[in-house]
Amino acid sequence: MIIDIHTHTFPDKIAKKALEKLAAASKVTPATLGTQEDLRRSMREAGIDYSVVLPVATSPKQVESINRLAVETNLTSKETGIIYFGALHPDCENYRQVLLDLAQEGVSGIKLHPDYQLVFFNDIRMKRIVEAATELGLYVMVHAGEDVGLPEPIHCTPPMVEEVLRETESDRLILAHMGGWRLWDQVEEHLVGRKLYLDTAFSTDCMPEVEGMLDREAFCRMVRNHGADRILFGTDSPWSQQAAAKDWILSTDLTREEKDVILGENAAKILNIYD
Repeated sequence: MIIDIHTHTFPDKIAKKALEKLAAASKVTPATLGTQEDLRRSMREAGIDYSVVLPVATSPKQVESINRLAVETNLTSKETGIIYFGALHPDCENYRQVLLDLAQEGVSGIKLHPDYQLVFFNDIRMKRIVEAATELGLYVMVHAGEDVGLPEPIHCTPPMVEEVLRETESDRLILAHMGGWRLWDQVEEHLVGRKLYLDTAFSTDCMPEVEGMLDREAFCRMVRNHGADRILFGTDSPWSQQAAAKDWILSTDLTREEKDVILGENAAKILNIYD
């Protein structure tokens, strides 16, 4: 089984405009149309069984509608292969109730994007969310490191994550982009070997048009020092091709067992998928 833990889609009505705006800011050409239907096409072509869509709430007002869509979409995940995480904004006063509702509906986790939400990850609001989510058994996927389409400051750095880990004792963090996009030296210094997950989304040099990505040697070193059982395959679709990202993992010097756990087995445990 192959599971992409990190993808994005947009409502059909706004997908074209949203992708055009984001592509102009990041200077990255999208690999899909940004719709759920085109993600499913990409999955079929790449041989991917499930994709996790990670919505981002840029205001508290968006949280309820996003999470309603997540719950509804997950009802048909066996048929579509599409699974949603929930969304939460750090300014939500009822964050505990939002998390409890998601847990009761069987949603596996939430997505936080400190850069888009303009809150540093070591802010008390983020720490409270991480702590409450962990208590409820929810995973917290966090955009970590730089964002290709946004200016500084960086709102989630490895030292910030280290602080959050120390104060919350969470074992449910998933750090996107191998722990911190283009901050991988800091990731190796502060986070590798800690009890958290790293996803591979938009981090490997399967995208020759994007500079500064991890090559195979650096990637394999990080995997082996951190532990393959804590690495999750992700693509950041539509920003990279699912097939190319999968084939890149398969082309590394990792063992077959390491590749299998990264490409699907680790995520299956997180998502409670037992096919």
